[in-house]
Amino acid sequence: MSRYDRYVLSQYLLFFGFFALILVAVFWVNRAVVLFDRLIGDGQSALVFVEFTALTLPNLIRMVLPVAVFASSVWVTNRLQSESELTVLRATGTSPWQMARPALVFGLVAALMMSALTHVLLPASISQLEIREREVSRNVTARLLTEGNFLHPAKGITFYIRKIESDGTLKDVFLSDRRDPNSSVTYTGSEAFLVRDGEKTHLIMVNGMAQRFTKDTRRLSTTNFSDFSYDISALARKSADRSRNIRAIPSLEILTAREQITNTDGYSAGALAEELHLRFARALVCVTVALIGFSALMLGTFSRFGVWRQALLAFLLLILVEGLRGVVSEPVLKDPTLWPLIYLPAVTGLIIAAGFLQLAARPTRIKKMPQPGAAT
Repeated sequence: MSRYDRYVLSQYLLFFGFFALILVAVFWVNRAVVLFDRLIGDGQSALVFVEFTALTLPNLIRMVLPVAVFASSVWVTNRLQSESELTVLRATGTSPWQMARPALVFGLVAALMMSALTHVLLPASISQLEIREREVSRNVTARLLTEGNFLHPAKGITFYIRKIESDGTLKDVFLSDRRDPNSSVTYTGSEAFLVRDGEKTHLIMVNGMAQRFTKDTRRLSTTNFSDFSYDISALARKSADRSRNIRAIPSLEILTAREQITNTDGYSAGALAEELHLRFARALVCVTVALIGFSALMLGTFSRFGVWRQALLAFLLLILVEGLRGVVSEPVLKDPTLWPLIYLPAVTGLIIAAGFLQLAARPTRIKKMPQPGAAT
């Protein structure tokens, strides 16, 4: 690699880090707000919130990495064009294919990063996230023993405690159960206690009232009680035998134990084939978008108005590649033998980039277009 190639590659990596940091920060803030509201609102500590947000970072980076690669490729190439560095190289006889070497190496570096994410970091983080979610959901005390706040430990459930005494007595408890679409029940009690019975946890309410509202008849019935036991184990426990998230399954396991995964987790052969090859295709897409960003801008000649038309063309091609990725998955889910379709978007992008470089290498074959601001 020549000195110029190393210089351009360093620029690609520098701006790639900048764009990746900005995009990850934007997406992370949006996710963090939702996580903060759900975890802190359910009585979890700030440490749990930090742990959960850290475990979601690999998936966020996976989503923004191709966009950061594309943005860096377009930005750096535009700078080289505007500062006439590429013009000087062309004048010395350097072909666009040679000038594309830094973009290709940059795409390969990004592909290695994506491979590490999709094959190692992402499955490990999702698997650990599922474990922590189950642990947090089983922690009834952390989810329910929060005074002065309306909590929602499960869908259709609202729980409120006015005050918690030092001996663990719950004062003025409110519990609304709206999980049945035909009726809702509201329990109130002046005092309550949490009692464990093996793996079950019961909420014992004292001196309270139960109000049942039936939607069909629109009738409200009330019952006063001196003590009442309510099983809250289901509010904090998810199914222990649920299947793993398919993204949490390691790539090696998908390669060597597909039948076992189908039997234990219920995923079809098409779903496993689509997931496995998609992990490899995402790495190839990084190479594709880097070359598209570079080659599209190589089509333009010098203009005082910049290369906005070529940049727009590159952006449209990026949308095309992403759109194709959404189309090719459905046939593979139905027929796993069609797995080569997963690589069609990336290969199509590479062919387009190669065509652009070939056109840029032979400018006489490109139909001359009037440049903005050019004299007529």
